[in-house]
Amino acid sequence: MAQADQLLLLDLQPSPFAARVRIALAEKGLKYESKEEDLSNKSPLLLKMNPVHKQIPVLIHNGRPICESMSIVEYINEIWNHKSPLLPSDPYQRAHARFWADYIDKKIYPIGRMLWASKGETKEASTKELIECFKTLEGELGDKAYFGGESFGYVDVALIPFYSVFYAFEKLGNFSMAVESPKLLEWAQRCLQKESVAKSLCEPSKVYEVVLEIRKELGAE
Repeated sequence: MAQADQLLLLDLQPSPFAARVRIALAEKGLKYESKEEDLSNKSPLLLKMNPVHKQIPVLIHNGRPICESMSIVEYINEIWNHKSPLLPSDPYQRAHARFWADYIDKKIYPIGRMLWASKGETKEASTKELIECFKTLEGELGDKAYFGGESFGYVDVALIPFYSVFYAFEKLGNFSMAVESPKLLEWAQRCLQKESVAKSLCEPSKVYEVVLEIRKELGAE
């Protein structure tokens, strides 16, 4: 990284979306400053840098903000393209990777949030739908080491932060990832052997505590 480059990440440790950016930065070997945000009392800097969504993560590169986690990951990959490419060079494979990252964004978090914000039949239906999503992702993974093949890449970065949320999903949905999605767990263990991943993820127990707090606020207990 050139000496002139200054990187500041508006961060939140338990957030899987912020974890994506931490992993991408670590994969590229980039030094950055992390500023932990309190989403119940958002900083003036966050409101200034992401005035539309007012959410983390935001990567501020030399004073200019980039918002939305996978857009930030792409930006990091394009600017610092000297090592650890996260997207394939082939246009078809690149589009394929973006499709699956989009699938993860549109399915895992929204359905998971419905699971932990609901009771009764809605909760049961959300659990069933979430398990189906994991099975779909297992089908895409197949027998490959990573979603893109032999090397860790874009789709892995999109999904692996949710490993920290698996425990909360299991506890609240009353199911076992080892039973329902064993291949996905094996893939997660491979990812966790990478220092960039292991150091970037939040402890599952801490994420579970955050989820329980959200449930309490939503009156879903």
